[in-house]
Amino acid sequence: MKVCIFGSGATGGYMGVELARAGAEVSLVARGAHLQAIRENGLKLLIGEEEHIAHAPATDDPKELGPQDYVIVALKAHSIPGAVESISPLLGNDTAVVTASNGIPYWYFHEHGGALQNTVLQSIDPGGKQWQFLKPERAIGCIVYPATEVVAPGIVKHVYGNKFPLGEPSGEHTERVEKLSSLLTEAGLEAPVLDRVRDEIWLKLWGNLCFNPISALTHATLDVIASDPGTRGVAQAMMTEAQTIAEKLGVKFRVDIERRINGAGRVGAHKTSMLQDLERGRPMEIDALVAVIQEMGQLTQTPTPTIDTVLALVRQRAKVAGLH
Repeated sequence: MKVCIFGSGATGGYMGVELARAGAEVSLVARGAHLQAIRENGLKLLIGEEEHIAHAPATDDPKELGPQDYVIVALKAHSIPGAVESISPLLGNDTAVVTASNGIPYWYFHEHGGALQNTVLQSIDPGGKQWQFLKPERAIGCIVYPATEVVAPGIVKHVYGNKFPLGEPSGEHTERVEKLSSLLTEAGLEAPVLDRVRDEIWLKLWGNLCFNPISALTHATLDVIASDPGTRGVAQAMMTEAQTIAEKLGVKFRVDIERRINGAGRVGAHKTSMLQDLERGRPMEIDALVAVIQEMGQLTQTPTPTIDTVLALVRQRAKVAGLH
């Protein structure tokens, strides 16, 4: 089973090492110093006191690798539109594209049904480039729950979690998604196949939508955002607006807003990925986590006043930092 990890950073590196150790035919797409270190020393994964190493083919030119059975796209969401043409050489007739990034994926309205069937979301897929090149028919949804970090070139540190729920846009349990689930399970990862993958996408996004931009604006950690009455109130308002949109689209939430916020608070003094990106001078995932919800609000004729306000503020924060 040929698996290419396109974007072998924190999440992709973790998946790649564990899949390679489990016997999958893994290849890695990376760049810069990280790629050089992988070529020289292998890709190292630190889990507690253990060090796992994968010596897999690594390149910044996917044409060297040829068609794959699965391409796991583990880039930051805002980087994907600019990478789709590079992904193309990896795609054979039956290649599946696994979207292992935060936020709403490009294929969201594929096999969705209803008035918005096959709608392309411009905030995350400008001009429908992903839809055109990757094709929604190839897509398998994947929700990323583990926390991981690239601590040095060629070295990924696992912080917590091993869950990667999967699902077909149609909700079917196809052979390709079952095989992928088995592959990830053999690698020691939790990868249940869901009937309603969009419900799980929204459950994670529900928190990212508010905690990420609030943290970028305030530099507060999750425990502070969840416990301070002011920031908790902003998060509640954003989540309420998002829930209204999602439920209009048929999504079912298995927890309520209070439980979701409390769960985030229990993570402790954790900096969100958006705050980490801001502090490191990297572009933030504003469109995939916030702007897309504004767009879906417009599509469903749902007012989003709090989301609109926070989106305007975090976009200005990115501009001032020279990141947008």
